[in-house]
Amino acid sequence: MKLKTTLFGNVYQFKDVKEVLAKANELRSGDVLAGVAAASSQERVAAKQVLSEMTVADIRNNPVIAYEEDCVTRLIQDDVNETAYNRIKNWSISELREYVLSDETSVDDIAFTRKGLTSEVVAAVAKICSNADLIYGGKKMPVIKKANTTIGIPGTFSCRLQPNDTRDDVQSIAAQIYEGLSFGAGDAVIGVNPVTDDVENLTRVLDTVYGVIDKFNIPTQGCVLAHVTTQIEAIRRGAPGGLIFQSICGSEKGLKEFGVELAMLDEARAVGGGVQPHRRGKLPVL
Repeated sequence: MKLKTTLFGNVYQFKDVKEVLAKANELRSGDVLAGVAAASSQERVAAKQVLSEMTVADIRNNPVIAYEEDCVTRLIQDDVNETAYNRIKNWSISELREYVLSDETSVDDIAFTRKGLTSEVVAAVAKICSNADLIYGGKKMPVIKKANTTIGIPGTFSCRLQPNDTRDDVQSIAAQIYEGLSFGAGDAVIGVNPVTDDVENLTRVLDTVYGVIDKFNIPTQGCVLAHVTTQIEAIRRGAPGGLIFQSICGSEKGLKEFGVELAMLDEARAVGGGVQPHRRGKLPVL
Protein backbone atom coordinates (compact mmCIF):
# COMPACT_ATOMS: atom_id res chain seq x y z
CA MET A 1 0.00 0.00 0.00
CA LYS A 2 1.46 3.31 -1.13
CA LEU A 3 1.39 6.11 1.45
CA LYS A 4 3.44 8.80 -0.27
CA THR A 5 3.45 10.87 -3.42
CA THR A 6 5.46 13.64 -5.04
CA LEU A 7 3.76 16.91 -5.87
CA PHE A 8 5.54 19.88 -7.44
CA GLY A 9 8.89 18.42 -6.44
CA ASN A 10 7.88 17.87 -2.80
CA VAL A 11 7.50 14.41 -1.28
CA TYR A 12 4.49 13.90 0.98
CA GLN A 13 4.62 10.88 3.29
CA PHE A 14 1.64 9.79 5.37
CA LYS A 15 1.86 7.35 8.26
CA ASP A 16 -1.37 5.39 7.74
CA VAL A 17 -4.80 5.27 6.08
CA LYS A 18 -6.34 7.23 8.95
CA GLU A 19 -4.04 10.20 8.31
CA VAL A 20 -4.68 10.08 4.57
CA LEU A 21 -8.45 10.12 5.09
CA ALA A 22 -8.21 13.03 7.53
CA LYS A 23 -5.92 15.17 5.39
CA ALA A 24 -7.87 14.52 2.19
CA ASN A 25 -10.83 16.38 3.73
CA GLU A 26 -11.73 19.81 2.46
CA LEU A 27 -10.70 22.49 4.96
CA ARG A 28 -12.87 22.39 8.08
CA SER A 29 -12.38 24.37 11.25
CA GLY A 30 -13.18 21.30 13.36
CA ASP A 31 -10.39 19.31 11.71
CA VAL A 32 -7.99 22.18 12.34
CA LEU A 33 -8.97 22.37 16.03
CA ALA A 34 -8.58 18.59 16.33
CA GLY A 35 -5.12 18.79 14.77
CA VAL A 36 -5.89 16.38 11.92
CA ALA A 37 -6.26 18.78 8.98
CA ALA A 38 -3.76 19.08 6.15
CA ALA A 39 -1.14 21.75 6.84
CA SER A 40 -1.62 23.31 3.39
CA SER A 41 -3.70 23.02 0.24
CA GLN A 42 -0.73 21.24 -1.36
CA GLU A 43 -0.72 18.57 1.34
CA ARG A 44 -4.48 18.22 0.95
CA VAL A 45 -4.11 17.56 -2.78
CA ALA A 46 -1.29 15.10 -2.08
CA ALA A 47 -3.51 13.21 0.38
CA LYS A 48 -6.30 13.07 -2.20
CA GLN A 49 -3.83 11.70 -4.75
CA VAL A 50 -2.64 8.97 -2.39
CA LEU A 51 -6.22 8.16 -1.42
CA SER A 52 -7.33 7.88 -5.04
CA GLU A 53 -4.69 5.20 -5.67
CA MET A 54 -5.57 3.06 -2.65
CA THR A 55 -7.71 -0.01 -3.25
CA VAL A 56 -11.02 -0.79 -1.65
CA ALA A 57 -9.27 -3.67 0.14
CA ASP A 58 -6.55 -1.35 1.48
CA ILE A 59 -9.16 0.75 3.22
CA ARG A 60 -11.36 -2.09 4.43
CA ASN A 61 -8.36 -3.89 5.90
CA ASN A 62 -7.20 -0.74 7.70
CA PRO A 63 -10.30 0.70 9.42
CA VAL A 64 -9.97 4.01 11.23
CA ILE A 65 -10.71 2.20 14.51
CA ALA A 66 -9.56 -1.40 14.89
CA TYR A 67 -12.16 -4.17 14.65
CA GLU A 68 -11.20 -5.52 18.06
CA GLU A 69 -11.60 -2.14 19.75
CA ASP A 70 -14.89 -0.79 18.45
CA CYS A 71 -18.42 -2.22 18.28
CA VAL A 72 -19.45 0.09 15.42
CA THR A 73 -16.49 -1.04 13.31
CA ARG A 74 -17.45 -4.65 13.99
CA LEU A 75 -21.07 -4.03 13.04
CA ILE A 76 -20.11 -2.38 9.76
CA GLN A 77 -17.46 -4.94 8.82
CA ASP A 78 -19.70 -7.91 9.65
CA ASP A 79 -22.52 -6.44 7.56
CA VAL A 80 -20.45 -6.24 4.34
CA ASN A 81 -21.77 -8.40 1.51
CA GLU A 82 -18.70 -10.45 0.66
CA THR A 83 -19.89 -11.25 -2.88
CA ALA A 84 -20.23 -7.56 -3.70
CA TYR A 85 -16.97 -6.76 -1.92
CA ASN A 86 -14.93 -9.42 -3.72
CA ARG A 87 -16.03 -8.03 -7.07
CA ILE A 88 -14.56 -4.60 -6.38
CA LYS A 89 -11.96 -5.13 -3.66
CA ASN A 90 -9.03 -4.62 -6.04
CA TRP A 91 -10.44 -1.44 -7.57
CA SER A 92 -8.73 1.81 -6.70
CA ILE A 93 -10.83 4.49 -5.05
CA SER A 94 -10.47 6.49 -8.26
CA GLU A 95 -11.85 3.58 -10.27
CA LEU A 96 -14.77 3.24 -7.87
CA ARG A 97 -15.51 6.95 -8.28
CA GLU A 98 -15.49 6.62 -12.06
CA TYR A 99 -17.80 3.61 -11.81
CA VAL A 100 -20.32 5.56 -9.75
CA LEU A 101 -20.26 8.49 -12.17
CA SER A 102 -20.32 6.42 -15.37
CA ASP A 103 -23.42 6.73 -17.57
CA GLU A 104 -23.25 2.95 -18.00
CA THR A 105 -23.67 2.31 -14.27
CA SER A 106 -27.31 1.95 -13.27
CA VAL A 107 -29.13 2.52 -10.00
CA ASP A 108 -29.37 -1.25 -9.53
CA ASP A 109 -25.63 -1.67 -10.18
CA ILE A 110 -24.80 0.80 -7.43
CA ALA A 111 -27.42 -0.66 -5.08
CA PHE A 112 -25.60 -4.00 -5.25
CA THR A 113 -22.08 -2.57 -5.12
CA ARG A 114 -22.74 -0.40 -2.07
CA LYS A 115 -23.50 -3.54 -0.05
CA GLY A 116 -19.82 -4.40 -0.35
CA LEU A 117 -18.51 -1.09 1.00
CA THR A 118 -17.53 -0.02 4.48
CA SER A 119 -18.13 3.52 5.72
CA GLU A 120 -14.47 4.43 5.22
CA VAL A 121 -14.60 3.37 1.57
CA VAL A 122 -17.71 5.47 0.99
CA ALA A 123 -16.00 8.42 2.70
CA ALA A 124 -12.87 7.91 0.60
CA VAL A 125 -14.84 8.19 -2.64
CA ALA A 126 -16.62 11.31 -1.40
CA LYS A 127 -13.29 12.96 -0.51
CA ILE A 128 -12.08 12.83 -4.13
CA CYS A 129 -15.39 14.04 -5.59
CA SER A 130 -16.37 17.57 -6.50
CA ASN A 131 -19.72 18.97 -5.40
CA ALA A 132 -21.06 18.30 -8.90
CA ASP A 133 -19.84 14.69 -8.66
CA LEU A 134 -21.62 14.24 -5.33
CA ILE A 135 -24.87 15.64 -6.70
CA TYR A 136 -24.77 13.52 -9.85
CA GLY A 137 -23.68 10.36 -8.06
CA GLY A 138 -26.22 10.88 -5.30
CA LYS A 139 -29.06 10.89 -7.83
CA LYS A 140 -28.19 7.26 -8.55
CA MET A 141 -28.66 6.27 -4.91
CA PRO A 142 -32.30 6.87 -3.96
CA VAL A 143 -33.16 6.02 -0.36
CA ILE A 144 -36.89 5.37 -0.18
CA LYS A 145 -38.45 4.77 3.24
CA LYS A 146 -42.07 4.01 4.04
CA ALA A 147 -43.99 4.47 7.27
CA ASN A 148 -47.42 6.13 7.11
CA THR A 149 -45.96 8.16 4.27
CA THR A 150 -43.26 7.37 1.73
CA ILE A 151 -40.22 9.63 1.45
CA GLY A 152 -37.20 9.67 -0.83
CA ILE A 153 -38.99 9.12 -4.14
CA PRO A 154 -37.16 11.04 -6.92
CA GLY A 155 -38.87 14.33 -7.69
CA THR A 156 -40.54 14.63 -4.29
CA PHE A 157 -39.80 16.70 -1.21
CA SER A 158 -40.63 15.95 2.41
CA CYS A 159 -40.00 17.94 5.56
CA ARG A 160 -40.24 17.70 9.31
CA LEU A 161 -42.57 19.88 11.36
CA GLN A 162 -40.81 20.80 14.62
CA PRO A 163 -43.25 22.31 17.13
CA ASN A 164 -40.86 22.81 20.05
CA ASP A 165 -41.78 24.75 23.17
CA THR A 166 -39.39 25.95 25.88
CA ARG A 167 -41.76 24.66 28.59
CA ASP A 168 -43.15 21.65 26.72
CA ASP A 169 -46.51 23.42 26.87
CA VAL A 170 -48.90 21.15 24.97
CA GLN A 171 -51.23 23.99 23.92
CA SER A 172 -48.30 25.79 22.33
CA ILE A 173 -47.14 22.57 20.68
CA ALA A 174 -50.62 21.91 19.28
CA ALA A 175 -50.89 25.47 17.94
CA GLN A 176 -47.54 25.13 16.19
CA ILE A 177 -48.63 21.83 14.66
CA TYR A 178 -51.73 23.45 13.18
CA GLU A 179 -49.70 26.36 11.84
CA GLY A 180 -47.09 24.06 10.30
CA LEU A 181 -49.72 21.87 8.69
CA SER A 182 -51.26 24.96 7.11
CA PHE A 183 -47.99 25.36 5.20
CA GLY A 184 -47.97 21.72 4.14
CA ALA A 185 -45.13 20.81 6.50
CA GLY A 186 -44.84 17.65 8.55
CA ASP A 187 -45.30 14.88 6.00
CA ALA A 188 -41.90 13.38 6.93
CA VAL A 189 -42.58 13.57 10.66
CA ILE A 190 -44.04 15.82 13.32
CA GLY A 191 -41.08 15.74 15.68
CA VAL A 192 -40.79 17.54 19.01
CA ASN A 193 -37.53 18.14 20.88
CA PRO A 194 -38.61 17.94 24.53
CA VAL A 195 -37.13 20.06 27.29
CA THR A 196 -37.79 17.45 29.98
CA ASP A 197 -36.68 13.90 29.20
CA ASP A 198 -38.93 11.64 31.27
CA VAL A 199 -41.65 9.11 30.49
CA GLU A 200 -44.54 11.18 31.85
CA ASN A 201 -43.66 14.29 29.85
CA LEU A 202 -42.88 12.26 26.74
CA THR A 203 -46.27 10.55 26.94
CA ARG A 204 -48.07 13.87 27.41
CA VAL A 205 -46.42 15.37 24.33
CA LEU A 206 -46.95 12.24 22.22
CA ASP A 207 -50.64 12.25 23.19
CA THR A 208 -50.84 15.84 21.96
CA VAL A 209 -49.09 15.11 18.66
CA TYR A 210 -51.20 12.04 17.95
CA GLY A 211 -54.33 13.81 19.13
CA VAL A 212 -53.98 16.11 16.12
CA ILE A 213 -52.84 13.34 13.75
CA ASP A 214 -55.73 11.05 14.67
CA LYS A 215 -58.39 13.77 14.79
CA PHE A 216 -57.80 14.69 11.16
CA ASN A 217 -56.50 11.29 9.99
CA ILE A 218 -53.27 12.92 8.81
CA PRO A 219 -50.97 10.57 6.84
CA THR A 220 -47.82 11.22 8.82
CA GLN A 221 -46.01 10.01 11.93
CA GLY A 222 -45.07 11.59 15.23
CA CYS A 223 -41.96 11.49 17.36
CA VAL A 224 -40.73 13.08 20.58
CA LEU A 225 -36.95 13.09 20.42
CA ALA A 226 -36.12 12.06 23.97
CA HIS A 227 -33.40 9.52 24.74
CA VAL A 228 -34.15 6.19 23.08
CA THR A 229 -34.62 4.41 26.41
CA THR A 230 -37.25 6.95 27.46
CA GLN A 231 -39.13 6.44 24.20
CA ILE A 232 -39.03 2.64 24.59
CA GLU A 233 -40.39 2.80 28.13
CA ALA A 234 -43.14 5.25 27.16
CA ILE A 235 -44.31 3.00 24.33
CA ARG A 236 -44.27 -0.03 26.61
CA ARG A 237 -46.48 1.85 29.06
CA GLY A 238 -48.98 2.59 26.32
CA ALA A 239 -47.88 5.89 24.77
CA PRO A 240 -48.84 6.29 21.10
CA GLY A 241 -45.52 5.35 19.54
CA GLY A 242 -44.50 6.51 16.10
CA LEU A 243 -40.98 6.88 14.86
CA ILE A 244 -38.25 6.13 17.39
CA PHE A 245 -35.32 8.52 17.16
CA GLN A 246 -31.81 8.49 18.57
CA SER A 247 -28.71 10.50 17.71
CA ILE A 248 -25.89 8.11 16.89
CA CYS A 249 -22.19 8.31 16.16
CA GLY A 250 -19.65 6.47 14.01
CA SER A 251 -17.70 5.00 16.88
CA GLU A 252 -18.28 3.21 20.18
CA LYS A 253 -16.74 6.12 22.07
CA GLY A 254 -19.07 8.54 20.33
CA LEU A 255 -22.10 6.41 21.15
CA LYS A 256 -21.12 6.41 24.81
CA GLU A 257 -21.12 10.22 24.78
CA PHE A 258 -24.80 9.97 23.79
CA GLY A 259 -25.40 7.35 26.48
CA VAL A 260 -26.18 4.75 23.83
CA GLU A 261 -25.18 1.13 23.24
CA LEU A 262 -25.91 -1.02 20.19
CA ALA A 263 -28.14 -3.25 22.32
CA MET A 264 -30.40 -0.26 23.01
CA LEU A 265 -30.84 0.34 19.29
CA ASP A 266 -31.64 -3.32 18.72
CA GLU A 267 -34.24 -3.10 21.47
CA ALA A 268 -35.71 0.06 19.93
CA ARG A 269 -36.01 -1.65 16.55
CA ALA A 270 -37.79 -4.60 18.16
CA VAL A 271 -40.21 -2.32 20.01
CA GLY A 272 -40.67 0.03 17.07
CA GLY A 273 -41.40 -2.74 14.62
CA GLY A 274 -43.82 -4.63 16.84
CA VAL A 275 -47.56 -4.60 16.38
CA GLN A 276 -49.12 -3.22 19.56
CA PRO A 277 -52.70 -1.98 20.17
CA HIS A 278 -51.62 1.58 20.88
CA ARG A 279 -49.27 1.84 17.89
CA ARG A 280 -49.95 3.29 14.47
CA GLY A 281 -48.79 0.32 12.40
CA LYS A 282 -45.25 -0.89 11.85
CA LEU A 283 -42.92 2.08 11.76
CA PRO A 284 -39.15 2.23 11.33
CA VAL A 285 -36.46 3.39 13.73
CA LEU A 286 -34.75 6.49 12.30
